[in-house]
Amino acid sequence: MDFGRIVTAMVTPFNEQGQIDYNDVTKLVNHLVGNGSDSLVVAGTTGESPTLSKEEKVSLFKHVIRIVDGRIPVIAGTGSNNTNASIELTQAAEEAGADGIMLVTPYYNKPSQEGMYQHFKAIAETTALPIMLYNVPGRTVVSLMPETTIRLSHLPNVVAIKEASGDLDAASMIIENSSDGFDLYGGDDSMTLPLLSIGAKGVVSVAAHIIGKNMAQMVQQFLDGNNTTAAKQHRELLPIMSAMFMAPNPVPVKAALEMQGIISGDVRLPMIRLSDEESHILYSILQPNATFYVS
Repeated sequence: MDFGRIVTAMVTPFNEQGQIDYNDVTKLVNHLVGNGSDSLVVAGTTGESPTLSKEEKVSLFKHVIRIVDGRIPVIAGTGSNNTNASIELTQAAEEAGADGIMLVTPYYNKPSQEGMYQHFKAIAETTALPIMLYNVPGRTVVSLMPETTIRLSHLPNVVAIKEASGDLDAASMIIENSSDGFDLYGGDDSMTLPLLSIGAKGVVSVAAHIIGKNMAQMVQQFLDGNNTTAAKQHRELLPIMSAMFMAPNPVPVKAALEMQGIISGDVRLPMIRLSDEESHILYSILQPNATFYVS
């Protein structure tokens, strides 16, 4: 399974009552499919997975898969710090027709490297779906060491990692030593071009909700050997990439989508909307760059 270069970590639209807004989900999916996304991650951290019940996640998987209708791959976020719960959700995602799954490192309970290896291995053995690992120590407190990632890369259906540690040395080690066909994706939009330069496949992106086509163009310029052009595009896009993290993710990107009239900016507690001041700052960053947006 080729997940492409621009994998969008899709937000989960909610209405004012805090329920999943499936009409907005449909609008968002079609927007993303048409604007540079090569595949979608559903019910990941950006999708506010900690606030979604298992039933909501499965319903969301089914809806997105139906709306995508085979146009691009759908990757279901089924990872948690509970191995058995991840196995159950993974099996439900496979039954729903997902093209792959994403498994985050177990958060809060702080397992050892061997514990994480056995956790991922146990899940992998219960599914035929391709697996993208997700290392994000800033959120989970634990870090999947390069040696453990490399070891996991030899499991038949572990095919990629979203590496959001920001550590280029670790990423280089993984790219150099993992099994053939194992891909590394960046987990930070601003690291996309630096990681491509050392051999990464692409990025699992938040900013692609807003500048997906532009990011795809930047990646293509790099792949075509136009490094100076790609670097210039990176610098131009950086203010928007950074603005997507001016408050806890996914609050800013949902606000930006609302400013574009695509979906509501509603979030679930413990997330809260941007303040008026923050909204003004975000708007002031987005407006001068409005020529970037393709709707």
